[in-house]
Amino acid sequence: MPSRQKQLLFSVSGLLGLCCALTAAVATGLPCWLRGTVLCRTGAELVNATGAELDKFLGELSYGLFHGLRVKQCGLGRRPSRFSFFPDLLSAVPAGLHVAVIVFCGVVNVFSSVATGFFFFNAFGRPYETLQGPMGLYLWTFICCLCSCLVMILFASEVKLHHLSERIANFNETTFVFQTYSERYDRCFWLFFLIFLLHGLNFLLIRLTGVQFPFQETKESDLSGGGADLMY
Repeated sequence: MPSRQKQLLFSVSGLLGLCCALTAAVATGLPCWLRGTVLCRTGAELVNATGAELDKFLGELSYGLFHGLRVKQCGLGRRPSRFSFFPDLLSAVPAGLHVAVIVFCGVVNVFSSVATGFFFFNAFGRPYETLQGPMGLYLWTFICCLCSCLVMILFASEVKLHHLSERIANFNETTFVFQTYSERYDRCFWLFFLIFLLHGLNFLLIRLTGVQFPFQETKESDLSGGGADLMY
């Protein structure tokens, strides 16, 4: 492939990596990871609320990785309050799992920035080592893909398996019992899915530049050597 086309492909990959780094940094800090509603079960059971009457006992909940907003509603009006995971909710949520999500978000941000630098380095510089050359781009991109996937899996397990929304809704609540009525992942969660797709696209762009996948040439040479041994 002509060098001009390689420079163009590596530059496009670098821009995509830069977008991923900026998106990961912004999405990590925004409180827009999950949005849902919580039912005040105690109040609804006291009046046997059904159908449209349940609306008087449905509160709202939205949060991210650091802070969020909960609106409790138990038939006596809305009670909005803001909360923070650190240090308020550490005793109520799976702290190790939650910190792991934040750590992997940081890894995605750091390695997306590293990959961006190496993409532009390969576009306009002269790589001389494996980790700085074209082969190293597979490594950095793979790390970003893996970590962005882990972010989504760990956060989803925190929400679904550990019932994070109910833990937040019932935190420091002694009178009423709340349960999750509905929940959906918000835009920051799907931004990490977009990051995963963009790094997957970078895999294809690296391959279009003519860079072989890791270990592909080694396997081919081993096969050819074995055939020659059998012939002689």
